[in-house]
Amino acid sequence: MFKHILIPTDGSELATQAVDKGIALAAGTGAAVTVMIVTEPFRILSTDSMQVESTRASYDADATAHADRILQAARAKAEAAGVSVRTHHKWHDSPYEAIIDTALAEGCDLIAMASHGRRGMAAVVMGSQATKILTHSKIPVLVYR
Repeated sequence: MFKHILIPTDGSELATQAVDKGIALAAGTGAAVTVMIVTEPFRILSTDSMQVESTRASYDADATAHADRILQAARAKAEAAGVSVRTHHKWHDSPYEAIIDTALAEGCDLIAMASHGRRGMAAVVMGSQATKILTHSKIPVLVYR
């Protein structure tokens, strides 16, 4: 079965549920996990409310603190389940590329992630990281809805 599962998260409720399910899958199969979060770099012009309300320094500090909280919680869950865990916080303009690159670099044989299920115009405007990963990854992807 799977030996190393990459679990990307953004800290949302749905992504947190996928983290829990990915850790449970790893515990049941004896796999290790790598949990990661990708933060897009600060931009002067942005539609991201966190960036619009921040200076670059405060955005970077807030994003790092946010990522640390999410990754520490995931680490604690994995350790409590007896699952070997690594965590990564990556800064990248294209989260899906960072996720695929990390899966390859870490030797993962599965990416387990949430899909927010955006449809219609929301999917066009906001895009879907899950769809992009499904389209571009050569590693199997398990999508939790």
